[in-house]
Amino acid sequence: MTSSPFPPSASLPGDGRIVVRLLPAGGSGLETISYQYPLKLISPSPTVAQKSALVFLLSYGGGLVGGDGVNLSVHMRRGSSLSLVTQGHTKIFKSATPDIITSQKMQVQVDEEAAVCLLPDPVQPFEDSVYEQTQIFTLRQRASLCLLDWVTQGRAARGEDWSFTRWTGRNEVWTQGSDLGQKGRLLIRDNVILSQDGSKPVGLPLKDTMHKMSVLGTLILTGPVMESIGDFFMAEFTALPRIGSRDFRSKEDQEKDAEEKPEFERWRARRIAMEKQHNILWSAAQVRGCVIVKFGAATVEAGRSWIGTMLRREGSIASHFGDSALMCVEP
Repeated sequence: MTSSPFPPSASLPGDGRIVVRLLPAGGSGLETISYQYPLKLISPSPTVAQKSALVFLLSYGGGLVGGDGVNLSVHMRRGSSLSLVTQGHTKIFKSATPDIITSQKMQVQVDEEAAVCLLPDPVQPFEDSVYEQTQIFTLRQRASLCLLDWVTQGRAARGEDWSFTRWTGRNEVWTQGSDLGQKGRLLIRDNVILSQDGSKPVGLPLKDTMHKMSVLGTLILTGPVMESIGDFFMAEFTALPRIGSRDFRSKEDQEKDAEEKPEFERWRARRIAMEKQHNILWSAAQVRGCVIVKFGAATVEAGRSWIGTMLRREGSIASHFGDSALMCVEP
């Protein structure tokens, strides 16, 4: 048997690693990118106009088979920027039995003044799938994070309606000082568990507890780069119509007033009307320097359009990371 001229790999199936650094001429580039099946990482050749490093998170065959495990580590060196996107839904195929778990784990270290933006397509768990996802972010001083984590009801065209066995998503955001020995501080631990067994105590199947929503999402924003977009979401949430509020003016007076409003006010009115039409529910809250946005929508495309419209309107994500960072949330 012919021996390999290469040293044995220390990585395991599903392992991946990304290291991003500042380039001598400016901008951000990849210092390291490696992966093992079933994980696949692709980074297009950088361009002069590219504002951050760009990496696609993929899997062979377009999804994860029952029992697959992915472990990705990301290290953002000081001052660098990275956009993480996908090329479609992350499909989670069925598990033969409930104890066969499909999993994805991500550990991200963001050094001083670095920024990472994770705006993927939503996870799409198929009927009878079992999935666990853990994403842990450790931020040093003045580091920034934009994280979108969302899940769909499954394949609606095939009649799937939250018919997976279990979906678990956990996101943690930690802050760490400049001293390597300094203990980190937990800012956010967001844990979502959706399961058929979990809905039994209320006497309803899981789909009936989702209130006709087709997608459920969480957006987490923190750090200097995300300050503007965080303020934007908080201001828009504050401006939402409240229960019991009512405009008693005639329809003609309301339409005349709408025409005289500044352009931003007209945009807000159109967006609120769209939220009502497509049954988009959302909230925003500030927690330990982070802004957390929770949202749901009657259709996946309505949810995608809503979150994309909000991010595009404010503009700071595209300004810092480039338009490519938003490709998965474009309607």
